[in-house]
Amino acid sequence: MKQLILDIAPVPAPSLEGFVSGRNAELLVLLYALANGSNRERFVYLWGEPGCGRSHLLHSAVAATRREGRPAAWFDPAVEAADDALIVVDDVHMLDGAGQIALFNLHNRLRAGSGSLLASGNAAPAQLTLRADLTTRLAAGLIYQVHGLNDAEKAAALRRHADARGFRLSQDVADYLLRHAERGMPSLLALLDALDRYSLANRRAITVPLLRELLNG
Repeated sequence: MKQLILDIAPVPAPSLEGFVSGRNAELLVLLYALANGSNRERFVYLWGEPGCGRSHLLHSAVAATRREGRPAAWFDPAVEAADDALIVVDDVHMLDGAGQIALFNLHNRLRAGSGSLLASGNAAPAQLTLRADLTTRLAAGLIYQVHGLNDAEKAAALRRHADARGFRLSQDVADYLLRHAERGMPSLLALLDALDRYSLANRRAITVPLLRELLNG
C-alpha cells in the first residue's frame, strides 16, 4: 500500500461547538454556562461508556473556559490547583489511593473558594469503587450521563468533522463507515482522518471505493 503523506489538514481541536449533542443537549448548555461562570452549581460529574464523548466534552470545557479568559487546568495530584479555577479530571475510576485523597482535598478547597470541578468516570458515583468520602463528594453536585449517539447522529458528527477538515463527506461514505468500521466515535473519527490523508496521498476523491480500498489495505 502506498505510504501516506503527512497529514496536511490539522486535526480539529475538541470544542463544544463541534460536539453533536444528540440526547445531551441539556448537558451541553450546562457546560457553556460552566465555562463562562454563569452556572450556579460549581461541581459537575459526567459518566458514560467508553466512546460516548466524555473526554471530548472535558477537553472542550477547558478550551471554552480559557477562551472566556477564566482559569482552567487539568487535575494533577502532585500540584495544588488554584481554588478559583475550573479543574477538570477524567477517568476518576482509575485514580490510585493518593490520587483519590488529592481529589477529595481539592474538592474541599474548591468548595471553600470560588472554583469549580468537572469530573468524569465510567459509572455513576454510587457504582464507583473509590473511597466512600470521595464518591459522596462527587455525588453531591450535578450528575449527567453522557449518552452515545445513534447512527443518524454519528453520521452528522462525521460530516461536521469532515467539514472542519475541509472536505465533504457524502451520505453513502458515511453509511459505509457505520456499516463496516468499528462503531465507537473515536475510532470512526480516526478512520475518517486516515481516509482524508489517504485521499490526499493518492489524489483521489473520497468515495466508497476509496474507503473500501483503505479498509482492505
